[in-house]
Amino acid sequence: MRKKRILGWLTVASVGLVVVTLLLPTQPPLDSAPGAKPEAREAGRPAEGRFAALPERETIGKPRGELFGFRSWMPPQRAVRAAPVAAPAPTAPPMPYRLAGQVVHDGAARVVLVRDDRVMTVREGETLDDNYRVESIKPDGVTLVYVPLGVREQLPAVGSLKLEPAAQAVALASTTPEPSAVAESRPAQLRWEGPERVQAGTNFNVALKLTSDQPVRASPLQLSFDAKLLEPVAVRPGGFFADGSFTYRVNPGGSIFVGASGTGGVAADVDFLIVTFRPIRSGAAELKLSSVVLQGAAGRAITHEPPATFRTAIIQ
Repeated sequence: MRKKRILGWLTVASVGLVVVTLLLPTQPPLDSAPGAKPEAREAGRPAEGRFAALPERETIGKPRGELFGFRSWMPPQRAVRAAPVAAPAPTAPPMPYRLAGQVVHDGAARVVLVRDDRVMTVREGETLDDNYRVESIKPDGVTLVYVPLGVREQLPAVGSLKLEPAAQAVALASTTPEPSAVAESRPAQLRWEGPERVQAGTNFNVALKLTSDQPVRASPLQLSFDAKLLEPVAVRPGGFFADGSFTYRVNPGGSIFVGASGTGGVAADVDFLIVTFRPIRSGAAELKLSSVVLQGAAGRAITHEPPATFRTAIIQ
């Protein structure tokens, strides 16, 4: 009976509590109350998160680098400066001269040098153009000094152009026939032989003939021609130097340099050299001997008469 009473009282109390709750007036929320200020509404809101009430702080600035980037703890190395490159040492220009032979002139031994299209005879101690000096003349060649730098260069003597020492050359020259005998011999003669007329486009030959009572051992010479009318096709030795040494160089500007040497012998109207030309167009073409040195025994120069200019008419 006692338990029933307790349950009854609990039931009555619960019903009474529900009735009281329903009878009490309801209060509108702060957000919807008329005339409520924004600040009040904000104050009535529940806190968003655990740290909403904390004071606001300034944000961290932008990152200045990679957060977890590689970092070396080695001390910075000093930049190594490259050693200055030394300027190249000055050098002498390419040798412009070539050795063509040796002559004895006025009792003194000299050598024949060639530069481009020029033939010149020089002796020891003589200064050439372009600041070269002839330092010595020996059997194995000629030594030139480039004066601005003091550089020595040798022009070797090859083949039959072997040189004699200056004293020996003069001594050998003194053993040549007496002046009276030399005076009786006539000067060497050179002449051209070739056609008077040629057809344009058809090759033709011009031969340089030699006559000499004295043996001729070597001869550097230079030919000049009109490059507008003639084109050199071939240059070859005649019968006189057929068994000797023969070299030549053609300058397209209109000149030919020839260096020839042999065992030596007298010449009676023999072919000294032969040049083959191709006529380019019609006109009066000329070929002449610009310079020549005839070398006899011991390099003695042989006097000669200059040949007349060769002329031919080119027709179409």
